[in-house]
Amino acid sequence: MPIRWRLAFFCAGIATLVLLVVELVSYSFHTRSHYDDLDRVLVANAEHVLDEIEKPTGSLLGTGGFDLVLRLYDANGKLTENSPGESQTAPAPGSDPRAVIKTPSQPAFDFMAGLTPPMVGMEPHSNNGHFGLISSAEGRWRVYVLPFTLASGTFSGYIEVLAPLERLDSSIASFRLILILLAVVGAAASLVGGRVLAGRALEPVNRIADTAEQIALSRDLARRVEVHAKRDELAKLAVTFNEMLQNLEEAYRWQQRFVSDASHELRAPLTAIQGNLEILLRHRQLAESEREEALSEAAREASRLSRLVADLLALARADAGVGIKLGPVDLDGVVMEAFRTAKPLAKGQQLKIETLEPIKVAGDEDRLKQLLLIFLDNAIHYTPAAGEINISLGREGAAALLQVKDSGMGIGEKDLPHLFDRFYRADPARGRDPGGTGLGLSIAKWIVEQHSGRIEIQSQPGQGTTVSVSLPLLQASSPT
Repeated sequence: MPIRWRLAFFCAGIATLVLLVVELVSYSFHTRSHYDDLDRVLVANAEHVLDEIEKPTGSLLGTGGFDLVLRLYDANGKLTENSPGESQTAPAPGSDPRAVIKTPSQPAFDFMAGLTPPMVGMEPHSNNGHFGLISSAEGRWRVYVLPFTLASGTFSGYIEVLAPLERLDSSIASFRLILILLAVVGAAASLVGGRVLAGRALEPVNRIADTAEQIALSRDLARRVEVHAKRDELAKLAVTFNEMLQNLEEAYRWQQRFVSDASHELRAPLTAIQGNLEILLRHRQLAESEREEALSEAAREASRLSRLVADLLALARADAGVGIKLGPVDLDGVVMEAFRTAKPLAKGQQLKIETLEPIKVAGDEDRLKQLLLIFLDNAIHYTPAAGEINISLGREGAAALLQVKDSGMGIGEKDLPHLFDRFYRADPARGRDPGGTGLGLSIAKWIVEQHSGRIEIQSQPGQGTTVSVSLPLLQASSPT
């Protein structure tokens, strides 16, 4: 079942339940009040008859209402007088009024009696009287019996007042039918209204679903969901969906660029290797020097291809969210190892360690060494033979500050924002190191981020480059 119909049925159910409770309470109070009013009329007429009896010319004549029946019984329960013009549908006289008194009081209406107590002064035994019900072929009659004793004390008897309930019962039945019809109409209206409101409320969700379906069919990530001016939860959902689409579009563009650049970078060494191997296969009588040159170039390109694949694998692990296991690392020891590894690679450059403090960090020793070697390799490639490369390690607040400074060619201002982009290489760098992959700084940034650090590069053309890495110090309570 669609969610809009489920919401509609839920809203209709709640509204119908509330309507039924209100109608039941209203029906109970309204009906009880009418029957209590009738009981009050019976009590008032009985008391009026009692007043007439105590007069010297006591009689029932002239008392009673249009539908009321008044009867007088002696102390033995024998009928002595009744009201003139008694209705022919009234119950036949002759029943002992004492039987009404002896039986439990019967309310004319007892629906939800706990919610609708009798009206004040209308208790069942008000003024020593007693209420009852008499059923006949013509309908129900309400009866009230009041025992009395004359002021002289010489005579006692019973006053009986009867009133037909046919009209009141018919009116209440009509009222009950009206309430039932109102409940049915209210439930239907609630269902229709809930369906309309649910449809309007879910309209933004439908737009999002339609947009997602169109994107799935056309693979066009440039589509966006229309956002209305109302800043409600659904508008926020649409904005978030558009932001997600924008991120996906950017990620897709980056992926396309990455695949294109990777294909280009992989093609170059493969072409060189294939070309040299074809030369060796076709020209088996090559001179030894030419053969050695072809083999050396193929080996260099194979080594470059191996480095490129390793770098791509490292970035793939980074994109897959594979983290680095951190443990206590002596960062000064890592600096010394990287320094000893890079020193033989220098081509006339002077490598020096300016500052080296004993510092512990939470990290991966191999990745930190790889990080430092990336910086030193770049510095060696882009620093003239007479240049200097200085390494320093010290504390800066609650962090370790690692810096690699060189006196090389420097980097232009327009290239600085793109240094960490994959396969990005500034124009001077391409001419200086044609064997580079353009992935080193991207890997370096990933390693630094995995260590919860930050990396910064400062450079100016002709004035060298400074790479600064800040890593959190190992705290005494840090997990290993």
